[in-house]
Amino acid sequence: MIKIAPSILAADFSRLGEEVKRAERGGADYVHIDVMDGLFVPNITLGPLVIAALRPHTDLPFDVHLMIQRPGRYVKEFAEAGANIMTIHLEAEEEPAETLAAIRDHGSRPGLAIKPNTTLEAAKSLLRDLDLLLVMTVEPGFGGQAFMSEVLPKVEEAREFLDEEGLPIELEVDGGIDVVTAGMAARAGARVIVAGTGVYDGRVGSNIAKIRKSAEDGLESPP
Repeated sequence: MIKIAPSILAADFSRLGEEVKRAERGGADYVHIDVMDGLFVPNITLGPLVIAALRPHTDLPFDVHLMIQRPGRYVKEFAEAGANIMTIHLEAEEEPAETLAAIRDHGSRPGLAIKPNTTLEAAKSLLRDLDLLLVMTVEPGFGGQAFMSEVLPKVEEAREFLDEEGLPIELEVDGGIDVVTAGMAARAGARVIVAGTGVYDGRVGSNIAKIRKSAEDGLESPP
């Protein structure tokens, strides 16, 4: 039930191909790729050319998190580069429904991300258009931040709503995830766990196994 998506934002950028392979060998389910434009968030990372260059290095699904303004402009490019899941931010697009539809039309799975201060209510009208809902547990823009436990009630609210409505949407969390907070996030209802530093700081396979175990243990404990 739990999927682990290592974020290559915390990987060694000088050898990203090998870092992706390390995640695959270590048992990852997805590769999480953070795309930042320096406008929506105060950081710049990578774009479609790098994703396309990474695509031959693994068969794992690419979970591409677009932290960019007006992402609808680039749906075609990211789909062609190999984005299996393409997650846009509710706060970054004037017509998110149109962009989500375009993502699906281009053969990728549409996802929607919400910042810590954005309510679930603001996203509810779009949930039936999604394959994945990403609840940020840090302010987007930089890796290595501390987990915001005050966001957990929103994760619980999302889990309850998705289950009540029977929506087969993956609920993902991203930000400050380690062997402790993974269990907290899963207990609240997350089923896809994004971890950057928690995976790439040390032995990747061992870290993935520990985070997965923490999350699976969290499933067995009530919120």
